[in-house]
Amino acid sequence: MLVILLAATFLSLLVGMCLIHFSHLHEHFSADYELGGVQKFHAQPVPRIGGVPIAAGLVAGSGVLAWLLKDASILMLLLVALPAFAAGIFEDVTKKVGPLPRLLATFFAAALGYFILGASLQRLDIPLLDVFLVHVWIFSLLLTVVAVGGVAHAVNIIDGYNGLSGVVSIFIFLALAYVAFKVQDTMLVGICFAMVGAIAGFLFWNFPRGLMFAGDGGAYLVGFMIAEVAVLLVARHSQVSPWFPLLCVIYPVFETLFSIYRRKFLQGRRVGYPDALHLHQLVYMRLVRWMVGSKDVNHKTMRNSLTSPYLWALSSISVVPAMLFWNNTTVLIGFVLAFMFTYVRLYRMIIRFRTPGWMLLRKSVRH
Repeated sequence: MLVILLAATFLSLLVGMCLIHFSHLHEHFSADYELGGVQKFHAQPVPRIGGVPIAAGLVAGSGVLAWLLKDASILMLLLVALPAFAAGIFEDVTKKVGPLPRLLATFFAAALGYFILGASLQRLDIPLLDVFLVHVWIFSLLLTVVAVGGVAHAVNIIDGYNGLSGVVSIFIFLALAYVAFKVQDTMLVGICFAMVGAIAGFLFWNFPRGLMFAGDGGAYLVGFMIAEVAVLLVARHSQVSPWFPLLCVIYPVFETLFSIYRRKFLQGRRVGYPDALHLHQLVYMRLVRWMVGSKDVNHKTMRNSLTSPYLWALSSISVVPAMLFWNNTTVLIGFVLAFMFTYVRLYRMIIRFRTPGWMLLRKSVRH
């Protein structure tokens, strides 16, 4: 697996370096020049086509895996992921693809995975629902499509600060790789390591300096691969609880669901209305922003990057127990509920300016 990891990391790193070095050739269409939006926290235009090195790394790692296992069918997963990646990267370079078309493209990719790869959700360890999932295939298809598309969209939602979604995604892929190893699924272990390497190569340029963003192409590709590997793991191994992958991805998924609830029922706004009230944005504005008062570009980049570790820690409190109790549905459900309670409580404390003092990064003192 080490060779897969190294191949994916190297190519991702190399492609990222080339894109940054030759940015003057493509920055007029690839860079994010919008600095004043409510969800914009970077200080200068930055290329948002980090999905390209991530995809390159994935192809390299998957190619090595296919060669090692002498099984070219592994590459079918890359073809299935293509619609989700293409829709995202097209938005990155044209700025003309809205959230709905991107989500529909991901739904289509999930449907391809259902029919071509057998990536189907046929059990939730809830008796009555499991009967429908097993005997009514359309119900299974719809659940699979919504789940995969939802996870991909959720990863895009948390892709707001340097290193945030990238490191959280690495945590998730390592958890998936661990359980795939426990059930001796070599192919899925290899895919996970290919993704870890691809993301790691991109993160070299993204964190902490913010020289490149993943963009919609990168976020949707990573999110889709997380969801597809998770569905395949549960579909191929009955001992893996379907609540294991849910606990792994509960941070981005609950962030999305809570945002829908907040906008629709608390604020009376459209679900897709952009705002700066995601948890990661509140952490930036009320916990990290006070560290420095300067508007200097380097200081803004520092504040951006210092936001991510807070959310890495939050994600870890779901991923770690998921790894420990991957085959125990009852315990996993308990941790899912505990995470949701923790998230809401933390959100309420920050929004009401009642955050514990030890969590605040104080303003630097300069002489």
